[in-house]
Amino acid sequence: MLQKIIKIVAFALAILGAILALMIMGADEGTEGNLVSNMLYVSYVVLAIVLTLVVIFVVKGLFSGNIKKTLLTVGAFLLIVLISYSVSSGTDLDLTKFTAKGQDVSEQASRYVGTGLYTFYVLAVIAILSMLLSSVKKIFNK
Repeated sequence: MLQKIIKIVAFALAILGAILALMIMGADEGTEGNLVSNMLYVSYVVLAIVLTLVVIFVVKGLFSGNIKKTLLTVGAFLLIVLISYSVSSGTDLDLTKFTAKGQDVSEQASRYVGTGLYTFYVLAVIAILSMLLSSVKKIFNK
């Protein structure tokens, strides 16, 4: 039942997005800004719906699956983020480039960017290593 409702909502939003995209493409230069802002509102609504559904299905999956394994995985992810935050110094971005262009970027914002980058690098390495390990196991198990 829920899957049918999700499909109907997704279809309706796709049609609305296509209509707004076509309106933007065919609009005069003066009215494009209003249409783009309407498209942004549709994007915000879609994002809110998707995030709500993700949270619902994650909570549903937590209670139907192995909660200990899930909590360990979430804890490992938070540990990686915490380590990345502690490694990031706040000088990860060259702030002189941004201040020369009139943008004000603080060291804390630079530290958050560095944290995100380091977290991404660690998770990418873990993903690549797990794929390689899985491939090697398949080769030797055959």
